[in-house]
Amino acid sequence: MRVLAGEVLASPPVWLMRQAGRYLAEYREVRERFSSFLELCYSPEWACEVTLQPIRRFGFDAAILFSDILVVPDALGQSVRFVAGEGPRLEPIATSAQLNRLDPSRVEAHLAPVIETVERVRARLPSETTLLGFCGAPWTVATYMVAGQGTDDQRPARLMAYRDPQTFQRLIDILVEASARYLVAQLRAGADAVQIFDTWAGILTEEGFARWSIAPTRRIVDLVRAEFPAARIIGFPRGAGARAVAYVEGTGVDAIGLDWSMPLGFARDRLQPRVAVQGNLDPLALLAGGAAVDAAVDGILAALGGGRLIFNLGHGILPETPVEHVERMLARLRAVGR
Repeated sequence: MRVLAGEVLASPPVWLMRQAGRYLAEYREVRERFSSFLELCYSPEWACEVTLQPIRRFGFDAAILFSDILVVPDALGQSVRFVAGEGPRLEPIATSAQLNRLDPSRVEAHLAPVIETVERVRARLPSETTLLGFCGAPWTVATYMVAGQGTDDQRPARLMAYRDPQTFQRLIDILVEASARYLVAQLRAGADAVQIFDTWAGILTEEGFARWSIAPTRRIVDLVRAEFPAARIIGFPRGAGARAVAYVEGTGVDAIGLDWSMPLGFARDRLQPRVAVQGNLDPLALLAGGAAVDAAVDGILAALGGGRLIFNLGHGILPETPVEHVERMLARLRAVGR
């Protein structure tokens, strides 16, 4: 929270995307209790437990709510399920008539168990540890809603945005409103800050990036700050590249998450003077461990450690990552400034 407020710290705070998950034996043990992933997401007691597991084990500086970006379309009434080994499966939305079946009025009630999880985590979290809430960005969530699953290039949503921009804009508008209400509820329940994940931002053209990534995120930021003027918000436009500057200026976020392909010099010179930066260790470097992760950590600190930095990965931790590699990364990181 100090970094999000503008401070530069000698030893940067650290958390990892997907830090609660399959690389932890204690998570796998909990997951076996549930018949589906969404069932776990909607179980406040156990979702709270899973959120706290990496805090107990590693002492990260932030806990991130255990949930998924696709709980929002599920709350809107779209059929959502997760298939083991394959990922999410949704009933695709390809027409205006199918879009009309969504029901924004049911979002708050449907997501009440997730908000209860936030409350439970806040009550049990160490006072010095930040609690992060999150949602998916409208563009990224829409890509799954239109295609019915993840694809290599999310072509169905891109085509719909070209062929029927009015209908696609309606979908984005629904997601903006629902996501903003969802984030406000998380902040009200005790989240200290929130992150907006735009995992598929990088596949957009320059014009599409402005319309479908920047503009909807700006609207969410404005709606959230209308309720919480001091709300701290992190944006993660994966694959934005040089467009990250326009994203920062256009959305009003307090920090930008960097994927592992972001040049460190660019982040230092063009982004850190504007906002805090978060990232951007390659998850494969962490999986490799040893000298590879040592060098990667050192490189990030050398380039970005003199400015506002929240240390993180450039995307989610891989399930096969050994716990020992995480411990090695943290030991090297925490030795800075001592």
